[in-house]
Order: sequence, then structure tokens, then C-alpha cells
Amino acid sequence: MALSRGRLTNGVINVSAGTTVGIVTVASNKKVYIKSIVAHNGISTTSINAQVYYVPSGGSVSANTRLFNVSIAQSETVFIEPSYPIVLTTTGDNLSIGCTFGQLNVLVSGDVEV
Repeated sequence: MALSRGRLTNGVINVSAGTTVGIVTVASNKKVYIKSIVAHNGISTTSINAQVYYVPSGGSVSANTRLFNVSIAQSETVFIEPSYPIVLTTTGDNLSIGCTFGQLNVLVSGDVEV
């Protein structure tokens, strides 16, 4: 199995307050291996919460699909690196990121099957 390695987003993704954004989605049943997520609270003057969701194809964002809920202080950056990659396997599976208050900047890296 050949892999394309590197970042899974085209630059930094901005997630606005009160929204959830689909960041990475499986296409053509090509598995996606999410190795790390960098999240930065660069605008809010208070702490924000960032949520990471694994949403299976046909599913929706909910407490049942949330993997992480991380508090990020003003001007702080967090690095989420699971000990084993999060694997998205089926066309339509996606990784979504949500934000409360302010704005969250996100960069996701990992591998995609070629």
C-alpha cells in the first residue's frame, strides 16, 4: 500500500465561533491516516473549546462522534497527536473540527492511500 505523506489541509483552516467544519473527507475509499492536529486560539481574548469529531459516512456531528474536547487559552496552541493514527476508511467518512467563541486555526497532517 503506497501512501502520500504530508499535510491533509491546504494551509491553515479557520473555524469560526459556533461552527463545525469538515476538515478531511475520504474520497474513492482511499484510507486517510490522521497523525496530528495543530489548533491555535489566536483571536479570542478568553479560552475557547475545540472539538474533534470522527463522523462516519452518512453520520452527523454529535456528542456520540466527538473524540476530543480541548480547552485552549488565549494565544495558545495545542498539538493533538494520538499514539495511533485516526483512520478514516470509507468514502464519506470525515474529520470535523468545532469551535466555541472566537476563532480557531487548524492544520492537520497525516497520510492518504495513493
